[in-house]
Amino acid sequence: MGIGVLIVDDSSFFRQQIKAIINAHPQLTVVGEASNGREAIEKAIRLKPSVITMDYEMPMMDGISAVREIMRQQPTPILMFSSLTLKGARVTLDALDAGAVDFLPKSYERVSGSNSSLKQVLVDKLLTLAKASSAQQTTPAAPPAKSTASTKRYNQKFDLVLIGTSTGGPVALQKVLTQLPAGFPSPILLIQHMPGSFTGAFAERLNTQCRIRVKEARDGEVLRAGEAYLAPGGMQMMLSGKGKLKIFEGDARLNYKPSVDLTFGSAVKYYSKHCLALVLTGMGADGREGARLLKQAGSVVWAQEGRTCVIDGMPSAVVKANLADEVVPLPEIAKRLAEVVR
Repeated sequence: MGIGVLIVDDSSFFRQQIKAIINAHPQLTVVGEASNGREAIEKAIRLKPSVITMDYEMPMMDGISAVREIMRQQPTPILMFSSLTLKGARVTLDALDAGAVDFLPKSYERVSGSNSSLKQVLVDKLLTLAKASSAQQTTPAAPPAKSTASTKRYNQKFDLVLIGTSTGGPVALQKVLTQLPAGFPSPILLIQHMPGSFTGAFAERLNTQCRIRVKEARDGEVLRAGEAYLAPGGMQMMLSGKGKLKIFEGDARLNYKPSVDLTFGSAVKYYSKHCLALVLTGMGADGREGARLLKQAGSVVWAQEGRTCVIDGMPSAVVKANLADEVVPLPEIAKRLAEVVR
């Protein structure tokens, strides 16, 4: 049986364009459409789709309210469509807090044209979210995952913490960073796959929630202990010296902007074995090769435990390459960081 998709949008034009893209794929089928949040909830419960695409601004009930209610009554992977504006970024972050798992920029021009890359991204996200959800549902119930080395100690001092993530990352980062103490002794670099118009709003949100300071990184910035620096979306972030950042557009051949591999790899020259790098939830394998370079230099690499990930692609790539010193469930990461970074 194919993967059923429920499309929720008050624009009939947008629904029809998305429907055509989805139905053109042999594994995907549109099982229903809704034009407002209330209708979305009713159809989510009745049709039980594998995945839902969701707009925000709709009559009768907005998308965030619908996401929250669907996750309460009929938990389903939800992909948000959002505008590339500051307001759109804040709304999307609210939707992720409410339970949506990923998002795509909403563009009438791109979805109605012949943009094959956009269509492929949409299809890939729908397939990945549906399959990840199906795998979680069919996995036998197990006790809460435990860290593979919850009492492990390290000889070196960690002068820099690096965290790379993608799908599911905004919520994962929030859970980790909000639990860190105000006096955290090292700077933290955050690499989250996210559009450029979103990272400023995300850093601003984290800063209001955390005891450490969180900011969007700037070119030439000098790192300070107890501060976290979020790589700007659409740009690359690397170390240009010990404790100094370089922000630049980067090579078009790199798949991700920002790239976890690039930031991780750049830390080797200046920090050698004094890095602690974490790879959290996300699609693909970004971070694996950067983790390999850090490991070769003697630094430490952790991966998020798979059952606590939205998508286990990035962490499992690190684990399968035998690069993870620890595999840590998301709820334990902040505690472990506080224990070993001194």
